Amino acid sequence: MADKLTILLLEDEPLILMDLEFAAEDQGYTVHSTTTCEAALDLLADCGDAIDVAVLDVSLGQGHTCFPVAQELDRRKIPYVLHSGDLDRHNERIRQLHAQLIAKPAAAEYVISTAVVASAGPGSPGAGLSAD
Repeated sequence: MADKLTILLLEDEPLILMDLEFAAEDQGYTVHSTTTCEAALDLLADCGDAIDVAVLDVSLGQGHTCFPVAQELDRRKIPYVLHSGDLDRHNERIRQLHAQLIAKPAAAEYVISTAVVASAGPGSPGAGLSAD
């Protein structure tokens, strides 16, 4: 695990995103915040090698989900955790992601700490998609 991690946050709720940003920055981590899949995928294309771990909101509004970003993170072997309040609605699809799931509401410090643990390496939660 790197001393100073870089964390990608994908969250469409501004207050939750702000709490996660503050929690990560308070622990000395570098944060890249996005509110859409498109922005997260662009960020990964531009500086994906610098991302150590990600926190993904599953449901991003207007029928959009984090799944394209999860697939790209999996392709790049970047660990991630899922942070969602939509466990019932996305239950089957969430199970296809072999990532630790944190139900909302959860303390931002806990979410960031869980992501840091996931960044520890292979076998950590967030190791990607199943081959279904």
